[in-house]
Amino acid sequence: MGKLKEGDLAPEIKAKDQNGEDFELSNLKGKKVVLYFYPKDNTPGCTKQACNLRDNYAELKNAGYEVVGVSADSQKKHQGFISKYDLPFTLLADENKEVIESYEAWGKKKFMGKEYMGIIRKTFVIDEEGKIEQIIEKVKTKEHTSQILN
Repeated sequence: MGKLKEGDLAPEIKAKDQNGEDFELSNLKGKKVVLYFYPKDNTPGCTKQACNLRDNYAELKNAGYEVVGVSADSQKKHQGFISKYDLPFTLLADENKEVIESYEAWGKKKFMGKEYMGIIRKTFVIDEEGKIEQIIEKVKTKEHTSQILN
C-alpha cells in the first residue's frame, strides 16, 4: 500500500469503541470526521489534545464534524480517560494496532536520544464522501481544534 495522501479514500475501520460497541467508519458516511491518533490515555500531551477537542466540541459539531480518537489503549482504560476528563466523543480501542497501522500512525519515534516504535500523533480530516480532506502531521496539542478548522 502506498502512502496515504489528501484526496485518497480513507481506509475502512472496524473496531470496538470504549463501550465494546462495534464502530465502522462507513457508518459515518455523509458526515465529516476528525479521526485522530494519539499515543496513550492520561499522558500530558494526549490529555491536552483531548481536552482541547472537548473544550471546542460544540464548535466542531456546529461545523459538522464527528470526533473519533484512536490509541492502542484498552476499552477499560478509554472509559477511565473519558470519565476523568468528561470527553464527549468516541475513542477506539485498537489494541492489535490494525487501524493505527492502516493509517500509517505507527512508526519510529525518538525520545531522549532513544529510538523506539510507537504511535505517531496524527489527525485525518475525512469528508462526507469518505475521502481524506486533510492530514495534520504536526499536531499542536493545545491548539488542535484551530488546526482542524483552519
